[in-house]
Amino acid sequence: MKLKTLSVWIKVILIGFAVCGVVIMGAAVPSIGKSIVKAYPEFAAAYIPWMVFLWIAAVPCFVVLALGWQIASNIARDNAFSSANAKLLKAIAILSAVDAAYFFIGNIVLWLLNMNHPGLVLMSLVVVFLGVAICVASSALSHLTSRAADIEDENRLTI
Repeated sequence: MKLKTLSVWIKVILIGFAVCGVVIMGAAVPSIGKSIVKAYPEFAAAYIPWMVFLWIAAVPCFVVLALGWQIASNIARDNAFSSANAKLLKAIAILSAVDAAYFFIGNIVLWLLNMNHPGLVLMSLVVVFLGVAICVASSALSHLTSRAADIEDENRLTI
């Protein structure tokens, strides 16, 4: 597969993720929240805090998509193994770790404020695990990309 084609496919996938994220965070989550409040009026006070919490948690996800777009653009320019991509991957790792920590701590705080159910706290561990997995994978890719960039630079200097 040519690099331009690969880059286009990556960008199409990133656009798909962005559209799904906007639909989920802009329509599905508020709708589900409203239906929960309608069925269980005692949770009405928790609706706004939960919406704010989830929307803040979504921000790093969209930033990661923008960083992924930059990586795809670098791939299209035949610059896949570069220190710039290594830095972008490191930023993705940091964002995913921060978001996972925020999501876990936020769930605990909402639970302590009696705005969360213990079952939801346990289910949120799946999201936290995914965030940590993305962090580890991005860190590993960042390290490997950095090493490959160093080797590529050494080879350019060799005649």
